Amino acid sequence: MEKKYPAPLSELEKTVGYVFRDPVHILVATTHSSFSNEAKDGIDCNERLEFLGDSVLSFVTSRYLYENFPELPEGEMSRIRASAVCEKTLCSIARRMDLGAYLRLGHGEECQNGRNRPSILADAFEALLAAIYLDGGIEPVRNFLLPIISSEIGSIIESGADRDYKTALQQFIQQERGSLLEYVTVGESGPAHDKTFFVEVRLNGNVIGHGKGSSKRKAEQSAAMEALSLFDCAKA
Repeated sequence: MEKKYPAPLSELEKTVGYVFRDPVHILVATTHSSFSNEAKDGIDCNERLEFLGDSVLSFVTSRYLYENFPELPEGEMSRIRASAVCEKTLCSIARRMDLGAYLRLGHGEECQNGRNRPSILADAFEALLAAIYLDGGIEPVRNFLLPIISSEIGSIIESGADRDYKTALQQFIQQERGSLLEYVTVGESGPAHDKTFFVEVRLNGNVIGHGKGSSKRKAEQSAAMEALSLFDCAKA
């Protein structure tokens, strides 16, 4: 049977784990400007909520990084946050929760696959966060967002997607001529299909960083990040 759009907002509330006291908040969050311009039903579009949601998302993410990664300098927290709240990440989150199914779109956007457009999905996710915040405060936002954003941050740090730490470390070490930088795999654990690798990065034979990851490349990135923190140059 063909799926009907938009899907009932009560299903979105179940996904979020929060029931709105004022249903107008979630209705606005899921209303695209293309719909409000056509329907003129008195319900605003979600653009203003998206503006507020951007700050709510940044605050919750920043607090999580500050409280859970005391070893990271400000520059690294900023880079990780930027990766965690970028359009690509937010779009991926929105797709996993099928947020597009709940959006009220105008005819043109509906015909042009607007429910799957990255910018629309990312903006709607931020609008949803703002709607929860306005309706119930910051705690229900944290309850919904933290499990999601902590997983994203973990993946970013493990993969080194926020920065090429090896290149950054090499550039820093090259300031001293004659220095030898090398990565040494010192161990591995787990079955063949799910291994964890342990790596040391050594400068002229001295260990300056340790790292682990699901691949040697990821472990090397982790070791390089620790070394950069040691030299206090990760802000560069």
